[in-house]
Amino acid sequence: MSETPENGATPAEQTQVKSRVLAQYIRDMSFENILAQKGVTGDAQPEIQVQVNLDARKRSAENQYEVITKLNITSKTKEKGEPLFVLEIEYAGVFQVEGVPDEQMHPYLLIECPRITFPFLRRIVSDVTRDGGFPALNLETIDFISLYRTELARRAEAEKAKVN
Repeated sequence: MSETPENGATPAEQTQVKSRVLAQYIRDMSFENILAQKGVTGDAQPEIQVQVNLDARKRSAENQYEVITKLNITSKTKEKGEPLFVLEIEYAGVFQVEGVPDEQMHPYLLIECPRITFPFLRRIVSDVTRDGGFPALNLETIDFISLYRTELARRAEAEKAKVN
């Protein structure tokens, strides 16, 4: 015999997640073409480093959240480590999210939402680096699940260090 909640909805209907992207935009961006300013001697084979940070916040409207993906991309020469360019960008998405239990909202916002906006952010990075005079940088896909787990572990270690 199956159990039906008091409101008459089946368990599948109760847990249905509804998510919509309401807006996407660049919050902040800086591109510094160091190569053009200072010049680089020798072979300018690039070595790219990408740092990713995520942030999410509740908006004043009901069930709306702003999720921000922050990238700090530096390119240096492999030979001497001379900087070629620095790109810092904060890309935001505004999401309407319903049906996600409170205890699952944090991972949903920091895994699923950036996964949705990432292809648009990747295109912007590609265009900016190309327009800055470099070969277009096509970012590798980011594993947001791994990134989230790493951040949880880092926070747990920080809490452990506070206690000791």
